[in-house]
Amino acid sequence: MGNKRVVHIVDDEETIRKALSFTLRTAGFAVEAYASGPEFLLSAEDAEKGCVVLDMHMPDMDGLQVQAELTRRGIDMPVVVLTGNGDPTLAVQAMKAGAADFLAKPVEKAALLGAIDRGFSWLESIARRASEQADALSKAARLTQRERAVLRGISRGYPNSLIADELGVTSRTVELHRASLMIKLNAQSLPDLLRIAFAVDLHESTENGHL
Repeated sequence: MGNKRVVHIVDDEETIRKALSFTLRTAGFAVEAYASGPEFLLSAEDAEKGCVVLDMHMPDMDGLQVQAELTRRGIDMPVVVLTGNGDPTLAVQAMKAGAADFLAKPVEKAALLGAIDRGFSWLESIARRASEQADALSKAARLTQRERAVLRGISRGYPNSLIADELGVTSRTVELHRASLMIKLNAQSLPDLLRIAFAVDLHESTENGHL
C-alpha cells in the first residue's frame, strides 16, 4: 500500500464497490473492497488502519451491526455510512455510534472525499477531536433555550411535527428554528447538526422533562 491512505469499502453491490474503488483510487487512496460485513470483519483486526466506507443495508449484517462489532472488538477506524434511504433516524443511530459521516446514494464525489477526509482527520488526530468538541460547545452556547430544544429533538431523529408537539408550537416555528440553527452553527447538512449535538451531549440532556 506504500504511504497511501487506505479506504476499506464494504458493500454487497459489486457495481457500487467498483465505482467507489475507481473514484477513490483516482483520488490517490489505496482501496480494499469487501462484499459483506462478515468478509470485512474476518480481516478487520489485521487490516491496515484506514477509513471504512460502510453500506447500511446488506443482507448478512447491516451497517449498524458491522459498526457495533468493530466497536466491540476495539477496532478504532472511522466509518462513513452509505445508504440508499436517507432516513434521519438511521443517520442518528450511525453517528451516535461514532460514524464520521452519513451519505445517501448516489454519492457525489466531493461529498465522499470530504467525508473520508474527516474520517482520516479523526483517525490521525485525537487532539483535533478535542478541538472540534470545544468548537461545538462554543457554537452551542450561542443558541437560545428553544433552539437547543429543537436541536435536541433533531438529534433524537424526531420529525418536525413531533418536535412541535413536544414544545407546544407549530411545525412552521420548528422549521424557522432549524433554519436559524443552520446559520448559527454554520451547518450545511443534517450530519453537521448531529456532530455538534453529539459533541455537546444535547441528545442526552433534558429540560423540564421535555425533549
